[in-house]
Amino acid sequence: MPHRNRVNPAGDLITTPYRGTMYGNRGVLHNDDLVIVRRHQVRRWLVCVLEFRGRRRKILQPRRYTELFFHDEAVALAAGHRPCAECRHGDYQAFRAAWTTGLGLPQPPSADSMDLVLHSERGLVDGVRMTHKALPEELPDGVFIRWRNGYWLVHGRKLHRWTPAGYAEREDLVGGPVDVLTPLSTVVALQAGYRPIADLPEGATAG
Repeated sequence: MPHRNRVNPAGDLITTPYRGTMYGNRGVLHNDDLVIVRRHQVRRWLVCVLEFRGRRRKILQPRRYTELFFHDEAVALAAGHRPCAECRHGDYQAFRAAWTTGLGLPQPPSADSMDLVLHSERGLVDGVRMTHKALPEELPDGVFIRWRNGYWLVHGRKLHRWTPAGYAEREDLVGGPVDVLTPLSTVVALQAGYRPIADLPEGATAG
């Protein structure tokens, strides 16, 4: 039976047989009966590669961090995660540099300071994920919006609907302000040049 350890773009944990292409954690989210009992335990929400230096883990070990899975990095960033500084060191440094440039900081931030900002931008209000408003045409590739009761990736001047199995139909960019799921500071980093991995079907971004 699949576990409730797959993450959607709003950061919610769902049950699905689809494993995803990336991996991460938010601390220990399950109890000794392997039941998910919390949304997060720590502020450090990471997105990692599935394989690193031959390490292997048994899923959902008691009192060990809960293994989470994402369809791709764009989903993980929308959920409020950031690149891991160990298994994705180059991507972490690129994300950090883009964050520094985009926010106009005098020096690169620490991991803890980025995590503190992200934690304030990905929270829930009355049980609903926080969002911010923006015009779709001003958003960089890799950002997720909430639209038509679903989650849509902005990529290649199109909107691509997310499903647990991957991306489905695509639509033209909608006019007017939309609700953006990707944390504002991450959006700024994407605008400054960070390019997240988006596992789109071949040809999905063609005009």
